[in-house]
Amino acid sequence: MHTLETGLREGVAGLPGLELNDAQIAGLLAYLDLIQKWTKVYNLTAVRDPAEMLTHHLLDSLAVIVPLRRRLAPLALPAVRLLDVGSGAGLPGVVIAICCPDITVHCVDTVGKKAAFIQQVAVALKLPNLRGVHARVENLTDTYQVVSSRAFASLVDFTQWSGAALAEEGVWMGMKGKHPADEIAALPATVSVFHVEQLVVPGLDAERCIVWMRKH
Repeated sequence: MHTLETGLREGVAGLPGLELNDAQIAGLLAYLDLIQKWTKVYNLTAVRDPAEMLTHHLLDSLAVIVPLRRRLAPLALPAVRLLDVGSGAGLPGVVIAICCPDITVHCVDTVGKKAAFIQQVAVALKLPNLRGVHARVENLTDTYQVVSSRAFASLVDFTQWSGAALAEEGVWMGMKGKHPADEIAALPATVSVFHVEQLVVPGLDAERCIVWMRKH
């Protein structure tokens, strides 16, 4: 386990502005451990190698924490609710819940066992701000200040399906690989892209970005 912890700490050090305490580092490692255990039975993720999981899953999701905090800071909201759509094994939702205890995170997935896994993580890691929701995002009645997705669907489908769940003043946080110019061009006039933020993920030799959007 030592090498994974070292890798995680080095990765966190390589993300400017990200500071995590020992309890959060331990929580992320315990989460990684749970993914490995459950994936044997439930096939949560195609990535099986722990070192690869560290870069492709954990660090990839950790790269959004500082941009997310920066985006929320000027809003000075009394409480922030974030919905992670098509969350799967809980990426980035669980990572956000561990790193940002002040944010209420709901991870929604149409696959029951994936939502059940999130519930299990919430109990095992004692995360009162985390909940797994087994539902279609279109059917949710709650609203959220941030609606996120990671490699879930095209930006058009993502914003269309989750539109009702986004609070009026809320933002969509679409995590993508290469700059998705075609997907952005296909967005309807009701969605406005106000920033495409390039991310550098330590140890990952691939392009990553966040497409920030709001209702127009």
